[in-house]
Amino acid sequence: MNDKPTEKPIGAMTFEEAMIALEQVVGQLERGDVPLEQSIALYERGAALKAHCAAKLKDAEEKVELIRAQEGRAVGTTPVEGM
Repeated sequence: MNDKPTEKPIGAMTFEEAMIALEQVVGQLERGDVPLEQSIALYERGAALKAHCAAKLKDAEEKVELIRAQEGRAVGTTPVEGM
C-alpha cells in the first residue's frame, strides 16, 4: 500500500486504515507538543475518524445479523465498547 492512512480522505479509508490514523492523532494529542490550532484540527480529524470507524463497524454488524437471520439463527448485536 503506497498511501499513508493520514494522507487518504477519511471516507475512502478502510476500517483498519482509519484506526491507524486515529491512533496517530491520539498519539499526537497525548504528547501535547502541537500548537493549539493544530490540536483543534487534530481533534476534529479524530472525531471524524471515530465516526467513520463506528459506521464501518455498524455496517459489518448489520451484515453479520443479516447472514445469521438468513441461516435461521438468533439475531441481535451488542454495540462495540467505546464506540
